[in-house]
Amino acid sequence: MKKILFPLVLAVACATACAAPADVDQLDKMSKRYAPIALTADTSHLSAGDKKAIAKLIEAAKIIDVLQLRQRWSGNEALWAALKKDTTPLGKARLNYFWLNKGPWSILDDHQSFLPAEVGGIKVPGKKPEGGNFYPEDATKAELEKWMNALPAVDKEQAQWFFTTIRKNKDGLFTTVKYSDEYKADLEKAAALLKQAAADTDNASLKKFLDLRADAFLSNDYLASDFAWMDLDSPVDITIGPYETYNDELFGYKAAFEAYVNIRDQKETRKLDFFARHMQELEDNLPLDAQYRNPKVGALAPMVVVNQVYGAGDGNMGVQTAAYNLPNDERIISQRGSKRVMLKNVQQAKFKSTLTPIARLVLRPADQKDVDFDSFFTHILAHEITHGLGPHITKNDGKESTPRQDLKEAYSTIEEAKADITGLYALGYMMDKGQLNGTLGQGAAAERKLYTTFLASAFRTLHFGLTDSHARGMAIQMNYLLDKGGFVSHGDGTFSVDFGKIKQAVIDLDREFLTIEATGDYARAKDMMAKYVVIRPDVQKALDKMKAVPNDIRPEFKTANTLLGK
Repeated sequence: MKKILFPLVLAVACATACAAPADVDQLDKMSKRYAPIALTADTSHLSAGDKKAIAKLIEAAKIIDVLQLRQRWSGNEALWAALKKDTTPLGKARLNYFWLNKGPWSILDDHQSFLPAEVGGIKVPGKKPEGGNFYPEDATKAELEKWMNALPAVDKEQAQWFFTTIRKNKDGLFTTVKYSDEYKADLEKAAALLKQAAADTDNASLKKFLDLRADAFLSNDYLASDFAWMDLDSPVDITIGPYETYNDELFGYKAAFEAYVNIRDQKETRKLDFFARHMQELEDNLPLDAQYRNPKVGALAPMVVVNQVYGAGDGNMGVQTAAYNLPNDERIISQRGSKRVMLKNVQQAKFKSTLTPIARLVLRPADQKDVDFDSFFTHILAHEITHGLGPHITKNDGKESTPRQDLKEAYSTIEEAKADITGLYALGYMMDKGQLNGTLGQGAAAERKLYTTFLASAFRTLHFGLTDSHARGMAIQMNYLLDKGGFVSHGDGTFSVDFGKIKQAVIDLDREFLTIEATGDYARAKDMMAKYVVIRPDVQKALDKMKAVPNDIRPEFKTANTLLGK
C-alpha cells in the first residue's frame, strides 16, 4: 500500500534544515532545536548492591545503543565509524547530529538526510528506508506480503512477530531469522551484564527479571521475562529489550531495541495507585459499542513514576519519551494489562523548556494562567493508561486478529491518537465523578486547566513535525476538534477552548478511534489520516511563531556519568 505523503512545510525546521548536505551553521541550528538539560536522579537511598547493579545496567544500555543503530539501517554502523574519523568542525557537527538522530536522517525534518550522498565511501540514502534494516533492502512491500500470506499459519506468525527479521537465504528466498541469531554477539554481551547486575542487587524482583531477560536475549522467548517485568518492584527500575515498532514503517511489526535505566519515585508512585482502581469502570464507560468493550480489564496493571538515569537506543533518539506503556505483546495485555512508566524528571524538563514558552505564543493572555504541570503530567499518565483500554482483539469473518495487524502501518498513528483522546475523555469523566479531587480537582477551574493545557500541549507535539506517529495522531485531533468547535482559532495564530463544545467533541472523536480499532477498519483509518493529517493555515500561523522555541530536550545523563565515575 502506498504511503500517504503529508503536504506541509515543517514549521519546526529552520529555514535551511532540509537542505542536504547541511553545513556547520545549519547543523548547529538544527541541533539547537533540542534544549540541553542535565538530567539527574536521587541515588542516595540505593543500597550498595543496587548502585553496583545500576552501573552494569547502564553499560548494557550502551550496547543497546549500537544494536539499535544497526536496526535502523544496514549502513548505520559503518557510517558512524566514518564520521568519527572526521575531526574537522564539519565532521564533529555531523557526528553530533547523527548521534542525536541515531542515523543520517533528521527526525524533525521528515527523515530527510542532512549528509552528502556519499560519506567515506558509504552511500547515504536521501530518506530513511521505510523497513529500516528489518527486511531485505531490495524487497518490496508487495513481495513480502505475498510471501507472508503464502506461509503456513505458524510460520506466518513468526514472520510477522516482533522479534524476527526477514532475510534472503543463499538461494535468494525470504527466510525468518530470530533476533537471538541476528544480533547474537551483542545480545550475549548484554546478557552477561544483566547476569552480573542480577548478582549484585539485593532486590528479589529485580534479580528475577534480569536473569530472565538475559535468558530471553539468548532464547528469543521474551514472555516469562515480560511477566517478571510487570511484577518488578525495585528502587532500580529497568526497561531493556525490543519493544516499540515505530521504526518499522513498512508494516509496523518489528520491535526496536531500547533501554531506560530509572530510579523509582515511590512517593509519586503511591499517588497514582488510585487510577488502577478505576480501570474497569473507565473501560465500561468508553464511548464505544458495548460489544467491543473488555469485561475483564481489572486493576492488575502496575503504574510507576520514575526518574530517568540513562536512555539508549530507541529510548534516546530525537524527541525524548516522557512515558511509556509496555509490553506490546497481546498475550500479556490480555492477561495482565500493560505497565505504565512515567519519567517525571523528563516531563518536568519538557514542560519548562518547551510547553511554557509555547503557551505564551499560542494562547491568549487570559488563558495562559491555566497551563500547569499537574494537568500536563496527569494527561500523560491518562494517555498511557488508555493504551491498555479499548479493543485488543478483532474478529472478521470468524477469524481472530488484532488492531495492530488489521490497521498495518496506520496502527501507530491511530493508537497514539486514541490514547491521547481517550485519556482526555477519561480525565473529564473522572472529574465529573469527583474522582480526581486529590489530583486535579473538579469544577470549572480544574476543567479549564485540563483542556487548556491539552490545547497548548497539542502545539508542542505538532512542533515536532508530522514524521512521528504521535504528531500525526495529534494533527488528526487538532483538526477534528477545530471542525467540531471544541478548539477555536482566532485567526492570528492564537487558539482557545470552547468549554461548551469540547466535551462532546472529545466523545465523538474517541468513538471514531475506538470503533476503527474494534472493527479493524484499515480503509476508514487511512481515510481519516488522509483528511486530517495536515497542517492547516491557521495552525501554521501558530507554528511559525515557535521557530525560536526548542522542539524538545536533549539530556545529558549527569547521574549516570557519576555512577560510572566519569
